[in-house]
Amino acid sequence: MPTDTTVHNWRHTHLGRLTELARQRFDARVLTLMAHNDELALALSHLAARGQLGASHIQITRHLPVGGCRLTVLADHAGITKQAMGKLVDQCEAWGLVARSADARDARAIQVAFTDTGRQWLAAYRQAVVQAEAEFRSAVGDEVATVVLLGLEVYVG
Repeated sequence: MPTDTTVHNWRHTHLGRLTELARQRFDARVLTLMAHNDELALALSHLAARGQLGASHIQITRHLPVGGCRLTVLADHAGITKQAMGKLVDQCEAWGLVARSADARDARAIQVAFTDTGRQWLAAYRQAVVQAEAEFRSAVGDEVATVVLLGLEVYVG
């Protein structure tokens, strides 16, 4: 007769759960690398090191086009509400990563764009992602890493 643990183990080992755990681990590693990036503004690396810049702030880093976009578009791309994105933008604006401006085409809309400091953050993010991916390849091997990447690209395609 199966134990309760055996019957319910699937909740912790299915593809969705494992990919979420992998994303959390990857994001944590990226933030750690950014916290130790000597090229990043000291204030930003300290925020990352103290855990004040976290995975939620990576939503802006991942989804904000370099040229900027409307707050509603940014929220849609990140898959979160406009209100939640507004709070993240508030924090990132206070840290000098992004700036808000009125949309020239619609006075009711808000544009969000990276500042010079934000572009520096984006460059540090890219370096950290490249290193974290290299560490992943080293941990699982090139063939497995390639299969994982190709499989995920097809799946989310």
